[in-house]
Amino acid sequence: MLEIINKIAAELLNQTALRPKIGIVLGSGLGGLTTEINIEREIKYADIEGFPVSTVSGHGGSLIFGTLNNVEVVAMNGRFHYYEGYDMKQVTLPIRVMKQMGVQHLILSNAAGGMNPDYNVGDLVLITDHLNMFMTNPLIGKNDDRLGPRFPDMGEVYSKALINLAAKTAEGLGISYKKGVYVGVSGPCYETPAEYKMYRILGGDCVGMSTVPEAIVARHSNMNVLAFSIITDLGIEGKTTYITHEDVIAAAKKGEDKMTQLVKQILPQIAEVLSTAEKTKTNR
Repeated sequence: MLEIINKIAAELLNQTALRPKIGIVLGSGLGGLTTEINIEREIKYADIEGFPVSTVSGHGGSLIFGTLNNVEVVAMNGRFHYYEGYDMKQVTLPIRVMKQMGVQHLILSNAAGGMNPDYNVGDLVLITDHLNMFMTNPLIGKNDDRLGPRFPDMGEVYSKALINLAAKTAEGLGISYKKGVYVGVSGPCYETPAEYKMYRILGGDCVGMSTVPEAIVARHSNMNVLAFSIITDLGIEGKTTYITHEDVIAAAKKGEDKMTQLVKQILPQIAEVLSTAEKTKTNR
């Protein structure tokens, strides 16, 4: 696996002069952020040997190298899902490749169903923790210590420092937000009323079909993770309605402007933290 990761990373780096330390994964209906990126190089997943191909509408299917608010980034315009038939290692391969290319901070985004009665469609949620209900794990199998430890600690999957930075920045911009626990499920069915109720009882605030495997692998790789959900539908007793994928994409697009503004503003701050850390390391 490490040979595959190294090969893909090397081939991608040969196609760009950029060396981004921040990676972004854009979920269903959230590809609008790419219009804000000054694109230096865009590569279709189908043209990356060894990469899966996104098969879901609302996912652009390309890897973008560029600058966003003058910060170098690599962005996935669309992700891969377990329900598409890929195994967990394929789903999370791009995260491994990003790490190998030098990415240290990972920003994840998704469209999610809200179960918290305080949530409304269009809300922006800062993910503070997750429940892995995929009933599997991307780290199952032989562990390569060069990628990460056999038993990684998951006490802080989502960086508290990045969450606080995002919250402070949102408040400064006048952007409303919520905090919550994300429940990751395999899909592709939307949840039944009983499932929504169960996940809420277990401590979940929102639910979706992605993010958790990527976050696990990112932490296994010692990357710092910040994750957002846009609430696109509600699974709250008395408020649950019929939902389609098209509805989810449409609702995500209505809420993505808040996330785009926020990500744009926090990137320079993250870059400054990285720069300071590099200078400190160099001066030692």
